[in-house]
This record gives sequence, structure tokens and C-alpha cells, in this order.
Amino acid sequence: MPHVITQPCCGDASCVYACPVNCIHPTPDEPGFATAEMLYIDPDSCVDCGACVTACPVGAIVPDHRIPLGQERFTDVNAEHFADQPPSTVRFPVDALWRKPLAPIGKPQAFNGLPDPMRVAIVGSGPSAMYAADELLKHRQVQVTMFERLSEPFGLARFGVAPDHQATRSVVNLFDTIAAHPRLQILLNSPVGTDLTLDQLRAEFDAVLWAGGAPTDRRLDIPGVELPGVQSATSAVGWYNGHPDFRDAAPSLSAERAVVIGNGNVALDVARILTADPNRLADTDIAPAALAALRDSALREVVVVGRRGPEHGAFTLPELVGLADGSARVWVDPEELRGVDVAPLDNREDAEKVALLREIAARPRPAEPYLRLAFGLTPQRVLGTERVTGMRFVRTGTDEVVDLETSLVFTAIGYRGRPIPGLPFDDARGTVANVAGRVCVDQEPVPGLYVTGWIKRGPTGFIGTNKTDSAETVANLLADADTGVLPRRPALATR
Repeated sequence: MPHVITQPCCGDASCVYACPVNCIHPTPDEPGFATAEMLYIDPDSCVDCGACVTACPVGAIVPDHRIPLGQERFTDVNAEHFADQPPSTVRFPVDALWRKPLAPIGKPQAFNGLPDPMRVAIVGSGPSAMYAADELLKHRQVQVTMFERLSEPFGLARFGVAPDHQATRSVVNLFDTIAAHPRLQILLNSPVGTDLTLDQLRAEFDAVLWAGGAPTDRRLDIPGVELPGVQSATSAVGWYNGHPDFRDAAPSLSAERAVVIGNGNVALDVARILTADPNRLADTDIAPAALAALRDSALREVVVVGRRGPEHGAFTLPELVGLADGSARVWVDPEELRGVDVAPLDNREDAEKVALLREIAARPRPAEPYLRLAFGLTPQRVLGTERVTGMRFVRTGTDEVVDLETSLVFTAIGYRGRPIPGLPFDDARGTVANVAGRVCVDQEPVPGLYVTGWIKRGPTGFIGTNKTDSAETVANLLADADTGVLPRRPALATR
């Protein structure tokens, strides 16, 4: 295979459009793109041109003879996704249209009716905001002002990626390039909703695009969750990344065991950092206070607990590969995998995860501190009176009680958007009510108001998923401007 996509894949699909032979899948117009855990290069179609290498913002694509140590498994991961399969199980259509040429990215649609100048406000400066600005600035009439409440830009790309995932963090280099555009102004320390209101933005700008993300955690609604010693995984991520909101969120690392409830990628990140060799972390940009705390940590085991079985782990295959083949000390009790049958699984990635978990389970238990993956346990209550003393689970689908002694519990069951004054909120989904990025009340668009990112679609996907998501919103915003749907600002109306 000439080129291979490896673990840092962010899914922004720039490589797809750069590829002259359409060998990278799924593409944004294929059904599997929205749920894909990464993108894959077809070894039989790749012509070794290297166009994808240049296009990738996180350095995830490498020639097969230069794969980084610990990433070698991705040669097989890429190839296996293009193996012959019955049509019913193929992840994306294999037919004449499968290799159709894609329209080149970067050539904007012509909009002849845009105001000139056209001023757009973007609230937030995370990945969805930066990708949206990049799309908007392809049109010479557009000027963008971005409002960021923190003192540093780029949101989760800066404060949400684990410090030992330096390749993934390198997407901020792309955002730095976008931020240097002469028609983009980023105003830091500028929260919207207090001194500056949404109504003021609507009066001053032709359109307002809210890209504020989903900043809160889903609540684990069980008894005892308010006890000292329980905190969200998000707060731990913010703490070790130096997020200003979480500088005082340092967990007490005096316990010998910590329990993480939930087993998505964030849960694995937290557990991996808590069990990592501090000397390795010293070469990253982890917050100094967090590194000092980890050097003094008493943790011997961090248990990551999933409600469902190992065949339905919420973590992605690339994250598990990185855990298994990197420097992490990870273990799975072989009993966790007894009786697991992958034959009924129609998702190849899930089957590959189980195979890798079996490989991990066959290894000796690693040196302490280590990360242990546990499955099939449903949380029932946090034990303790004045602070946490343990976690009680039941074996999922049974009445069997399983107690784990601990004084430190992290909840990692997902993110959730919160209501924004002045915007209609869909409480069931935890998003601003919208249709394809147009803010709506009772399904009717509100002229001039748009959303993108997690507050639009919910907390799904990866950093790069925001590229196609923002492109959809921006296309609708520009179409509205082109057809005169946007409200006219007083300054423009009196020209």
C-alpha cells in the first residue's frame, strides 16, 4: 500500500478532495461518512502521488514504509476496509458511482447577490467556527468578526485534545493560517450574552453564526453523584490542558483506584493520562500543575467501565489501536470477553475492536499504574456518606451486584448543549433548533441566525467532522444572503 491513514485522522476530508483517483473513503457524499471512525485509503487504487499527505491538516497520512512506531497496524486497518465483502455488508457503495470524480474543494459557488461588504459575526472560535470562517472568506465581499469568551482561540482543538496526542493538536496550525486572513478579526475575552448581547450582534451584522459548542456534560442521574470525589471527565481534561475554567478542578490523586464511567474516547484519554509515565508527558504541553500532581499520584489502577459489552465499546478503533500499540499500560481481564460473539456484528470496526481486546487480554497484566477496561456494568449508585468510598454497579441485564472500592469517580457519558438566551432550544436533543444550520422556530427559519458544530448537530463526530458540517451551514447562509432573505442592517438600508 503506497499510503496509509493512521490514528490522528481528524476526518475533515481535505484528503478526499485532494486525491486525484478517489481512493479515500468514505467521502462526504457517501452514507458512511457521518458515522465513520476514520477515513481509509484503498491500497489497490492509491497511485502514490502524495496529494493527500499535503492536504491532511494533522499529518495522519504517511507512506507505508514510513509508518510511525506503534501505528503499523493501520496498514491492515486500511486494507481490510476494502476487502471483498457481500454487498449487504459493504460500508459504502461499491459501484460505478463509487469512484466518481469529486468536485474540487476550494472553488466557491458564485453568489452574485451578496451584500458588499457583507459582515458576519461568529460566536466561538473552536473548530466549527474556524472551518465556517474559512468557507465564508472564500467570498471577497465577506468580512468575519469572531467573538471568543476565552483569552485563547480554537476551543476543543486547543483545550480538549489530550496532550500526548500532539499530531491531532497540530490542526491548530491550520486554524492559525485561517486566523491570519486579513478579513477575519478574532476578539478574545469577548463573551456574548452579558455585556454584549445577541440582539446587539444581530443589529450590527448581516448574519450571526453561533458556534459555541456543547459545553456541559450529560448528567449521570444516580444517587450519590453529588458526593465529593465525583467529577466530570470534561473537568479533568480541562485541568490537565490548562483550560481557565478548570484550573481549580484538580482531582485528588491520593486514591489507589479511580473509576471512569463511560468508555468513549474522552474516557480513555482521561484514564491514559492518569496512568501515563509523567516523564513522557513532560515533553508535551500538559499544564505544569497537572504534571506535578501526576508525579505525586498514588493511583495504581484506573478502571474504565462501559454499560454494554466489549463488542459495543463507545471508543473508536483508532483510539483503541493507539492504546494497545502505544506506550499506555492497558489490561483487559479475559473473563470480560468470555462468550462474546462477533459473528452477528455488521460493523467491521466493532469486530476489529473485539479482536484487539482479545489480544490485549492475552498479554500479562502490566506494571502499575495501569488502565483496565471493564464491560457490561450499569452504574447504580455512588457509595459513601461524606465523600466517595466506592461505586456500585449491576451486571447489565442481571441482578448481580458489583462493588468497586474507590474514592475518585469520573463521569464520561457525553456532552450536552445548554440553552442560549435568544435562541430556540431543542431540549430533547440538547441543540439549538435548526434545519441544516438555519435557526428555526416551529420549523420556520429565523432570518439572519445560524448554527454550526455540536450546538447544531449534537456532540458527535471528530474535529474534522466540523468541516462538512460548517460548509452546509455556510452554503445556506450565503444562499439566503444571495436571495435577499437576510434582514438589512440600518446602516446598509440608509445608503
